[in-house]
Amino acid sequence: MNNTCIWILAFEGFGREREALEETVLLRYEKSLTYLSFFLLQQHTTFFTLIRYCIFQITQKKKTFASFFSLLSKTKSTAEMALSRLSSRSTTLLQPFATTSLLRRRHISTDTTPITVETSLPFTSHLISPPSRAVETSSQELLSFFRDMALMRRMEIAADSLYKAKLIRGFCHLYDGQEAVAIGMEAAITKRDAIITSYRDHCTFLGRGGGLFEAFSELMGRTTGCSKGKGGSMHFYKKDASFYGGHGIVGAQAPLGCGLAFAQKYSKEEAVSFTLYGDGAANQGQLFEALNIAALWDLPAVLVCENNHYGMGTAEWRSAKSPAYFKRGDYVPGLKVDGMDALAVKQACKFAKEHALKNGPIILEMDTYRYHGHSMSDPGSTYRTRDEISGVRQVRDPIDRVRKLIIAHDIATEKELKDMEKEVRKEVDAAVAQAKESPIPEPSELFSNIYVKGFGAESFGADRKELRATLP
Repeated sequence: MNNTCIWILAFEGFGREREALEETVLLRYEKSLTYLSFFLLQQHTTFFTLIRYCIFQITQKKKTFASFFSLLSKTKSTAEMALSRLSSRSTTLLQPFATTSLLRRRHISTDTTPITVETSLPFTSHLISPPSRAVETSSQELLSFFRDMALMRRMEIAADSLYKAKLIRGFCHLYDGQEAVAIGMEAAITKRDAIITSYRDHCTFLGRGGGLFEAFSELMGRTTGCSKGKGGSMHFYKKDASFYGGHGIVGAQAPLGCGLAFAQKYSKEEAVSFTLYGDGAANQGQLFEALNIAALWDLPAVLVCENNHYGMGTAEWRSAKSPAYFKRGDYVPGLKVDGMDALAVKQACKFAKEHALKNGPIILEMDTYRYHGHSMSDPGSTYRTRDEISGVRQVRDPIDRVRKLIIAHDIATEKELKDMEKEVRKEVDAAVAQAKESPIPEPSELFSNIYVKGFGAESFGADRKELRATLP
C-alpha cells in the first residue's frame, strides 16, 4: 500500500479551513496504480471532524468503501485498523465517491474565466491614443502561450543542433527570444488575416498552424516540407493559413504585404495584412514607398518592425539616425510595444487591426531581442557581450514572464510546467526523427513550380544541345 495508493486527507473545521484543505491533497501516480484511496489521520477534540473515505477506480468503476477495505484487510493490518475506526462512524461515510469536490486531484486549470493583467510597460504612441495596459486573458490562454512558446524555443534549439550536424544547409536564422511577437500576434487575429515576414520565419509558420514535421522537413530539404523541400529555412509558406512566406531579400516583403492589404480591401474581406520586418530593413526605401501608397489608399496594412536592436551585427544606433521606428511613418500612426510581453503584443495587434480596418495603415515597433546571432554563421557575441544576452534572459525572457503569471494565478505548479516542457522536448525529437527519414526531392523538381505548365517544360544544358530533363 505504501507504493500503490495515494494517501490521506484529514479535514477539520468548517468554511475557510475546508476550502484551504481541498487544495492540499497530494497525488502521486504510478503506472500500475488502480485505485486512489484516502485514509484517516486523526480527530481534533475542538472541532467536529468530517472525513469521507473515498475510493475511485481509474477505470471509472466505483466501489464502496466497505468492499474495498474488506479487500485490503486480507493483506494489510493498516486497513484493518482503518476499518475498525470506520465502523464507529456514520454510515454515510461508507458511500462511494461521487461528485463531491472535497477530494479532488490538483490539476492544471483550463478555465476560460477572464483574468485581467497589466502589461509590463506602457505603450508609447505616435499620432494616436495608446490602448489600455489592462489586458484580458484566461488560464487556458496563458497555458497555451507557455506551451506554444516552449515549443518554438525547443524547435529553434533543435534547428541549431541540426545545422551544426550539417543536416541543415545554407542560411538559417533563428527566432529564440522573439517568440512573444508570434504568439501575441496570433492571439489577436484570425487565419483570414494575412502575414508575410522576412527570412526569420520558422516560428511565424508554427504560429499560423504549421507542424513541426513540416518545419523540420523543410529545414532539411525534404519533400514533406511546407515548401516541398525547395525553400529551406528562409522560405516557409502556408497559403491555407494566409501565411505568405519568409523572404530572403531584406525589406522585399514590405511592398508585397501592402499588396496583400490592397487585395483584401479590393475584395472587401474585412481582414488585415501584417507585414513583419527587422530594424535592419527599416531604412529600406521600398518600405517608405509601400507605406506611402498604403496611406494614400487607406489600406488595411499593419507594418510590424521586430526591433531586436541589431541589424546583422550592426547596433541600431549605428545604422539609424532616428531609431524610434514607430515614428518613421511620419503621417502614419505608430505604437511602440514591449515585444517580450506576449500579452502586450496581443493588445497592440488587436488595437492595430481595429485601426487598420477603419483608418488605414499603422506601424507597430516590437521591442524584442534575439538570443542567437543574426544567422547560424554569426556567433552573436562579437558586437555585444554575453552579459548583455544573459541579462535579457534573466529579466525579460518571454517564456519566464508567462511562467511567473501562471504560477502567480495558481493555474499550474512549477513541476507541472516542467513536465509540459519535457513533453514538448519529446514532441520535437519525434518530429526531427521523422523528418530525417523523409526523402529528398528528385532532380527533376529543380525545374518544377517555375513556369506555367506547358511552357519551359524542357531543360537544356548550357550549350542548349543536351536535354537535361523533361517535366511531366
